[in-house]
Amino acid sequence: QLMALHDAKTAGTDAFALIYNNDGSQSGSCGNGTRCVAWFLTRGDARSQLSLETNAGTLECRRLGEFLFSVDMGAPRLAWNEIPLRDATPDTRAIDVLIGPPDAPILSAPSAVGMGNPHAVFFVDDVAAFDLPALGPKLEHDPMFPQKANISLAQVVARDHILLRVWERGVGITRACGSAACASLVAAARRGLTGRAAQVTLPGGDLLIEWRQSDDHVIMTGPVELEFERALDASIFEGISV
Repeated sequence: QLMALHDAKTAGTDAFALIYNNDGSQSGSCGNGTRCVAWFLTRGDARSQLSLETNAGTLECRRLGEFLFSVDMGAPRLAWNEIPLRDATPDTRAIDVLIGPPDAPILSAPSAVGMGNPHAVFFVDDVAAFDLPALGPKLEHDPMFPQKANISLAQVVARDHILLRVWERGVGITRACGSAACASLVAAARRGLTGRAAQVTLPGGDLLIEWRQSDDHVIMTGPVELEFERALDASIFEGISV
């Protein structure tokens, strides 16, 4: 994803971020990208906290070490019309979505969670046993999701450990998705499969996710690693408005 930083719109915040997916669509929030932005904005100064505005709300970030940051992702949205879903669904812990024959579905009854983006979390015995590149596009565009959805396969290996694979809307298979990690922990805790804190392991690495009981907020903690730096020619942005 591309995180484009703009001047803050609200007093007391540090920047406004627009988040672009691989297909050019915009994402409401990006937990992993927010950690990277927090590192970038605090590089070379003594700040340990900052606030980043996004289209999904303001995200509070904290520096815990030179390359370790936490992001307050806010409270999960669990009501069907907040996620959002197409149909009124009183219990979003298991919604009416499946793929495959109704009498023997390949995947069915995911938990739905809004974490700035809509998420559908399927709990499975083995995340490697499914062809997610083939199943993901169909589920992302299921009519139940009017804004499409991030599709996750979650394998609970212990009360405090989840393995996760993610098909991200507008992106495809991704090595890491912070909001999906948050959604998977919330979904697992709501089903009684885990406690309110767990390590979530994705192909790209581990995140610590806590669904804080005191204020219902989800806290994501993980590392930042610099890959490269590059200056882009300003001419490529000519005629682009934001």
